[in-house]
Formats: sequence, structure tokens, C-alpha cells
Amino acid sequence: MRNIHCKVFGHDYKVTRHVTYHVKEYTCKNCRRELTTNGNGNLIELTPKFREINDVLERIHYKRILRLNKHRSNQTQKKSTLRIA
Repeated sequence: MRNIHCKVFGHDYKVTRHVTYHVKEYTCKNCRRELTTNGNGNLIELTPKFREINDVLERIHYKRILRLNKHRSNQTQKKSTLRIA
């Protein structure tokens, strides 16, 4: 029954995971089909290879965000302690 709904009305994709700002994973609400975005921004089937790629991308993205936030907080602390007479 799930596939019939998708064949008649089309898939109803919902974002299930934000890998980076541009890469996301989607799942169809009815048939549980999983898709992701590729390097060109097109939706493709989520294979084990792409799942592993997304895991690595997410890890790199998370570390970069942490590093940038730490750098920004250090700069704001330096500005607040630096006083010019």
C-alpha cells in the first residue's frame, strides 16, 4: 500500500539529517525511500557508499564549526580585555 500512494501522488520527502549546510538526507514519509544530495546538488539514492561519505562530511563539518566558534570566542575575549587609553 505504501508504494501505491507514492506511485499515484508522488513521494513525500522529509529531511531526516542535516549533514552540512548544503548536503541533507531525505526519507519518503510513505515508502521509506532514502535519498541524499550529490556533489551537483541532485537527489540520488542513499547507498552505503554515500552514507559513509555523508558520515565523513558531517564529522569534518562539525570539527570546522567548532574550530571557527572557538576562534571567534577568543577574538571577542581579546577585544574586551584590550583597552586603549
